[in-house]
Amino acid sequence: MLRSATTWLLVGQRLGIAAITLVIVSFAVFFATELLPGDVAEILLGQSATPEAVAGLRTAMGLDEPAFTRFLSWLAGLAQGDLGMSYANNMAVADLLAGRLANTLRLAGIVTLVCVPLALTLGIAAAMWRGSLLDRAVSMLTISVISVPEFMVATLAVLIFAVWLDWLPALSYGVNVDSLGAMLRAYAMPVITLTFVVSAQMIRMTRAAVIETINTPYVEMALLKGASRRRMVLRHALPNALGPIANAVALSLSYLVGGVIIVETVFNYPGVAKLMVDAVATRDLPLIQSCAMIFCISYLLLITLADVIAMLSNPRLRR
Repeated sequence: MLRSATTWLLVGQRLGIAAITLVIVSFAVFFATELLPGDVAEILLGQSATPEAVAGLRTAMGLDEPAFTRFLSWLAGLAQGDLGMSYANNMAVADLLAGRLANTLRLAGIVTLVCVPLALTLGIAAAMWRGSLLDRAVSMLTISVISVPEFMVATLAVLIFAVWLDWLPALSYGVNVDSLGAMLRAYAMPVITLTFVVSAQMIRMTRAAVIETINTPYVEMALLKGASRRRMVLRHALPNALGPIANAVALSLSYLVGGVIIVETVFNYPGVAKLMVDAVATRDLPLIQSCAMIFCISYLLLITLADVIAMLSNPRLRR
């Protein structure tokens, strides 16, 4: 009973740290957007706007108030679910994000369903037959993919599948998805690119976690007692490597936060990242801040979830 109370106390402390981190991140996001060059009112009104019109618009949007006052007001609205009004579109930011967020979550969900089983299978297999041809091939492939930035992977995917082979459309925007085949064609290019980028790091981290567990004395003892390699890995090593593997999955999926920005821009996919890039061009500060907070919250949730899983699966982390 005492152990259970201690465990949940540690979990509560981790969640509290995540909440404090979120406040610090919101502070950084708000003031980072304040450092963007150019005056928002001048950009919205154009170069021909008079100083009086610019000053009037700044007052109407509250931009003449101190930055810290605007931060507190924005943070209070964020806590209540009020994301503010878009400067460029004169619409509620929540309404602008609703459809785009659904598209991004759909893309991230498909990538997760594809890359997690693939990466775990390859990582565990490479660890199980360490030093084999399979292990060397997987290691070479993952290192090659990690060494290439996301935009290069996306560009190569366009050249191979859209230009040379003419199998898939180069853009995902505007593709008719009234059938299963059309949906697969629309999502194939972004999913292929993100799967390559996300899976590579996950495979290496999973392989390292399983190998580290295999080298422990109790797993070696199981091998000496006659356990097969498959039983040794799946029955003895894998359950004890659950914590590190959960961290590997969470850290790898967090690359979706950065990778999806590149992929949505390259393939013109109508998601949150593409909306954020467009908002930067018009200095739409409330929209930029809301999009950035979505990515930060997603990253923080993944890392916190991985820490909680590792804490619950490893008794040594609960001391």
